[in-house]
Amino acid sequence: QVQLVESGGGLVQPGGSLRLSCAASGFTVSNYAMSWYRQAPGKERELVAFISSTGGSTMYADSVKGRFTISRDNAKNTVYLQMNSLKPEDTAMFYCNVRILQRAFWGQGTQVTVSS
Repeated sequence: QVQLVESGGGLVQPGGSLRLSCAASGFTVSNYAMSWYRQAPGKERELVAFISSTGGSTMYADSVKGRFTISRDNAKNTVYLQMNSLKPEDTAMFYCNVRILQRAFWGQGTQVTVSS
Protein backbone atom coordinates (compact mmCIF):
# COMPACT_ATOMS: atom_id res chain seq x y z
CA GLN A 1 0.00 0.00 0.00
CA VAL A 2 1.00 3.61 -0.45
CA GLN A 3 3.01 4.95 2.45
CA LEU A 4 4.82 8.24 2.99
CA VAL A 5 7.18 8.71 5.93
CA GLU A 6 8.53 12.18 6.65
CA SER A 7 11.63 12.88 8.73
CA GLY A 8 14.22 15.56 9.32
CA GLY A 9 12.22 18.07 11.29
CA GLY A 10 13.39 19.63 14.53
CA LEU A 11 14.20 22.81 16.40
CA VAL A 12 16.41 25.29 14.57
CA GLN A 13 17.40 28.90 15.16
CA PRO A 14 16.30 31.64 12.77
CA GLY A 15 18.57 31.68 9.75
CA GLY A 16 19.31 27.99 10.07
CA SER A 17 18.68 25.11 7.70
CA LEU A 18 16.94 21.76 7.70
CA ARG A 19 16.45 19.06 5.10
CA LEU A 20 13.20 17.15 5.23
CA SER A 21 12.90 13.69 3.70
CA CYS A 22 9.83 11.85 2.49
CA ALA A 23 10.45 8.14 2.01
CA ALA A 24 7.82 6.58 -0.24
CA SER A 25 6.73 2.98 -0.57
CA GLY A 26 3.99 1.23 -2.51
CA PHE A 27 4.57 3.36 -5.58
CA THR A 28 7.42 4.89 -7.59
CA VAL A 29 7.97 8.60 -6.95
CA SER A 30 9.38 9.16 -10.43
CA ASN A 31 5.95 8.36 -11.88
CA TYR A 32 4.07 11.01 -9.91
CA ALA A 33 4.11 14.66 -9.02
CA MET A 34 4.99 15.15 -5.36
CA SER A 35 4.29 18.01 -2.99
CA TRP A 36 5.20 19.34 0.42
CA TYR A 37 2.55 21.09 2.51
CA ARG A 38 2.69 22.69 5.94
CA GLN A 39 0.21 23.53 8.63
CA ALA A 40 0.85 25.99 11.42
CA PRO A 41 -1.28 25.99 14.60
CA GLY A 42 -4.64 27.60 13.93
CA LYS A 43 -4.02 27.87 10.21
CA GLU A 44 -5.06 25.91 7.16
CA ARG A 45 -2.71 23.47 5.47
CA GLU A 46 -0.89 25.23 2.64
CA LEU A 47 1.10 24.07 -0.36
CA VAL A 48 4.79 24.84 0.04
CA ALA A 49 6.50 23.15 -2.91
CA PHE A 50 5.68 20.92 -5.86
CA ILE A 51 7.79 18.84 -8.21
CA SER A 52 6.48 17.31 -11.43
CA SER A 53 6.72 13.63 -12.21
CA THR A 54 9.65 14.25 -14.53
CA GLY A 55 11.34 16.56 -12.05
CA GLY A 56 11.58 19.17 -14.76
CA SER A 57 9.09 21.52 -13.19
CA THR A 58 8.96 22.88 -9.66
CA MET A 59 6.73 25.41 -7.98
CA TYR A 60 7.00 27.21 -4.65
CA ALA A 61 4.79 29.29 -2.43
CA ASP A 62 5.79 32.95 -2.59
CA SER A 63 6.70 32.86 1.11
CA VAL A 64 9.46 30.28 0.55
CA LYS A 65 10.78 31.15 -2.92
CA GLY A 66 14.54 31.45 -2.95
CA ARG A 67 14.85 29.70 0.42
CA PHE A 68 13.36 26.22 -0.11
CA THR A 69 14.24 23.64 -2.74
CA ILE A 70 12.28 20.49 -3.54
CA SER A 71 14.07 17.55 -5.14
CA ARG A 72 13.81 13.80 -5.52
CA ASP A 73 16.16 10.83 -5.49
CA ASN A 74 14.57 8.20 -7.69
CA ALA A 75 17.04 5.53 -6.63
CA LYS A 76 15.99 6.01 -3.01
CA ASN A 77 12.33 6.61 -3.88
CA THR A 78 12.54 9.70 -1.69
CA VAL A 79 11.58 13.35 -2.02
CA TYR A 80 13.40 16.10 -0.15
CA LEU A 81 12.74 19.65 0.94
CA GLN A 82 15.88 21.68 1.62
CA MET A 83 14.99 24.67 3.77
CA ASN A 84 17.46 27.51 4.21
CA SER A 85 17.26 30.91 5.92
CA LEU A 86 14.47 29.64 8.14
CA LYS A 87 12.21 32.14 9.83
CA PRO A 88 9.98 31.83 12.91
CA GLU A 89 6.96 32.00 10.62
CA ASP A 90 8.12 28.74 8.98
CA THR A 91 7.22 26.92 12.19
CA ALA A 92 4.69 24.25 11.24
CA MET A 93 4.04 20.58 10.75
CA PHE A 94 5.30 19.62 7.31
CA TYR A 95 3.59 16.92 5.26
CA CYS A 96 4.49 15.03 2.11
CA ASN A 97 1.72 14.45 -0.43
CA VAL A 98 1.07 12.44 -3.55
CA ARG A 99 -2.10 12.14 -5.58
CA ILE A 100 -2.68 8.77 -7.21
CA LEU A 101 -5.82 8.09 -9.24
CA GLN A 102 -7.42 11.23 -7.80
CA ARG A 103 -6.81 10.07 -4.23
CA ALA A 104 -4.56 12.10 -1.96
CA PHE A 105 -2.08 10.31 0.29
CA TRP A 106 -0.37 11.97 3.25
CA GLY A 107 2.42 11.10 5.61
CA GLN A 108 2.24 11.57 9.38
CA GLY A 109 4.16 14.82 9.21
CA THR A 110 7.37 16.15 10.73
CA GLN A 111 7.48 19.15 13.05
CA VAL A 112 9.67 22.13 12.21
CA THR A 113 10.15 24.76 14.91
CA VAL A 114 12.16 27.89 14.22
CA SER A 115 12.99 29.72 17.42
CA SER A 116 15.87 31.32 19.25
